[in-house]
Amino acid sequence: MMAAPDSRAAARERGGATDIAGAVVLGVCAVWSLVSAAGREARPEGVLLAVSAVAAGYACGRISGTLLPVTSATALSLAALGLALVSPEGVPGANAGAPVQPGHTGAAAALLVLSAGAACCAASAARPPALRLALRLLALATVVTALAVGSVAGFAACAGVLLCSVAAARMRRRTAGLTGLAAVTALAVAIAWGVAENALPSGLRQSLVGQLTPNRVALWQDALALAEDDPVRGVGPSRFGKLSATALQSAGSDGKPHSALFQQAAEQGLVGAVLLATAFGWMLFALWRSPRSTPVVLSAGAALTALAVLANLGNALSFAPVTAGAGLLAGLATARGAGGGASGPAGRTPPETAGLPAR
Repeated sequence: MMAAPDSRAAARERGGATDIAGAVVLGVCAVWSLVSAAGREARPEGVLLAVSAVAAGYACGRISGTLLPVTSATALSLAALGLALVSPEGVPGANAGAPVQPGHTGAAAALLVLSAGAACCAASAARPPALRLALRLLALATVVTALAVGSVAGFAACAGVLLCSVAAARMRRRTAGLTGLAAVTALAVAIAWGVAENALPSGLRQSLVGQLTPNRVALWQDALALAEDDPVRGVGPSRFGKLSATALQSAGSDGKPHSALFQQAAEQGLVGAVLLATAFGWMLFALWRSPRSTPVVLSAGAALTALAVLANLGNALSFAPVTAGAGLLAGLATARGAGGGASGPAGRTPPETAGLPAR
């Protein structure tokens, strides 16, 4: 008679430990940005804003996901889609005073990915078949929108999220899926490093450089060179644009290397790069421990992975709405049900509510 309450108590303890781990990781990220900036003309405000946006979004996602999981995910999808469409001059958080908005394309693609991921999470959690179909069509609309606005990266990422979500509907265990998503992220990082270090076969590298543009690759090379100069603390937050020869010579440059990982390595050293990877790993771990159904978890994981790939190749994480949206999506996908459990897409109580989630 006491087995079920004991299992629920154990699940709450595991969820609390995951939240504590996330708070520690985000807290260390904030502290390290201050350490990297100490004694220099650096500006850690951008990093602190990003960390705060993720934390606030995650907390809001946990609360709203507990009370109204489908409605909250749908609202996030529509908000991200609308923000990507109605902000031709750049999303909030962009450098509005610059003559051009070089990061807007990456931000718009990231917002479309968040929209597709949230719609897929809502569809996976919805019970009525008609509602699930409508939400799948909303996710499909983001794919079409990405193609319509000319975002090739956004189209590929949104399509991948939708396909992963459809496939996840037939999966019972999440370990293999999340492991695969982590491998995709690692592969994207390895390819970017190989391009910057000229470590790939010449034919493949030339093809990738043509897609990424020589200017972006030169920025990556500058970032790696700066990281080698001070591998522990880096050159300091927001100082890349002042020390990169490529950034100084580029018209309308936003002073960023167009890669979150390389920016962390250059401005906050290897410690900063490891912390960024740890933050992403924590999100995947939180999804693995989530009481939500496996389709919801894998849909959110696919969206966060696509966002990580875009951030590795561009400036997606330089925009507060993107970082807040990522935290909100992670919070929605890890929220416990109002009754202490979660309901599956057909209204059945999944195995997760009886203890450890299905792996």
